[in-house]
Amino acid sequence: MMSFINAFPGSVAQGLIWGIMAIGVYITYKLLDIADLTVDGSFCTGGAVCAVMIVSGQNPWFAILCAVLVGMLTGLVTGFFHTTCGIPAILSGILTQLGLWSINLAIMGMKANQSMNVNVHPLIVSLRYLSDVSKGNRPFYQHPIFVVGLFTLVVIAILYWFFGTERGASIRATGANENMARAQGINTNLNKVLGLMLSNGLVALSGALLAQYNSFADINMGRGAIVIGLAAVIIGEVVFSKLFTNFALKLLAVSLGAIIYYVVIQAVISFSNIDSNYMKLISAVIVAIFLTVPNLRAKGMFQSKKIHKGGA
Repeated sequence: MMSFINAFPGSVAQGLIWGIMAIGVYITYKLLDIADLTVDGSFCTGGAVCAVMIVSGQNPWFAILCAVLVGMLTGLVTGFFHTTCGIPAILSGILTQLGLWSINLAIMGMKANQSMNVNVHPLIVSLRYLSDVSKGNRPFYQHPIFVVGLFTLVVIAILYWFFGTERGASIRATGANENMARAQGINTNLNKVLGLMLSNGLVALSGALLAQYNSFADINMGRGAIVIGLAAVIIGEVVFSKLFTNFALKLLAVSLGAIIYYVVIQAVISFSNIDSNYMKLISAVIVAIFLTVPNLRAKGMFQSKKIHKGGA
C-alpha cells in the first residue's frame, strides 16, 4: 500500500505528460477518423530533439519548441504519403514510423539514448523535482504535476480556440463526413495534412516533456505510444462521456483518462508484485477491458429497448 501511495504523484505526473500525447491521438482518431501510427515514431523524435538540444546548451523552452516543429514535420510527411501519394492512412503512418527509427538514431548521434543531467542542465520538468518540492528544496510551481498541468490547460485552450475557427471547423467536418465536406468546397486533403501535423506536434511535445522528466531520451521510448494514447481516449470517453459534453471538456477527459490509465497500471504493479516485464501485457488487457465496456453498454441499451418495445 505504501509503495502505491509513494508512487502516486509520479503516476499522475506521467499520466499528464502522456495525456498531451493522447490529445494528439484524439485529433486524428476521433476528429479525423484516422488511425495514425506515426505516433510511435514522432513521440521519440520529440524526446530526441529536446534532449540533444538541451545537452548542447540550448534553452529548454527553445528545445521544446523545436521538438514540436519537428513533430509537425513528421505529420506533414505522413500527410504527404496519404494525400499526395494515395497511400492508405494506416500504411502512411507505418512508413513514416519506420523511417523515423533511423532518423531518431541520427538525431541522437547514432546512440540508442541521450541522457541529461538534472544537476547540470536546466530542465523544465523532472522526476527529481517531485522529491525536491516535497522536501522544500524547490518552490511548489516547479512540481511536475503543476508544470505539466499548466501545459495541458494551455494546449486545451489553444485547441478549443482553433477548432472554433473556420479552419478548425472544416477539419472536424472532414472527419465527420469527407464526401459532404468536399461537396461544400472544403479542401479535405489539406485538412488531413493539417490535422496530422497538429496531432504529431502535440505528440512530440509530450515526448519532449517525458524526456526531460526521465532525464533521458531513448530510441524505444515511443514504442506502444499509440496503445497508451488510444487507452486514454477510450477511458476518458467511457468514464466522462455523460459529464463532459463540451469540446474542451472532452479534451480534458482524454488527459484524465491517461492519468487513470497510469494510476491503474501502478496499482496493479504495487498490489500484485507483478514483474515489470509484463507491462505491455497489462496495458493490452486494460485497453481491451475499456474498449469492451462501450460495446457492452451499447448492447445493453439495445436489448433494453427491445424488451421495452416487446412489453409495449
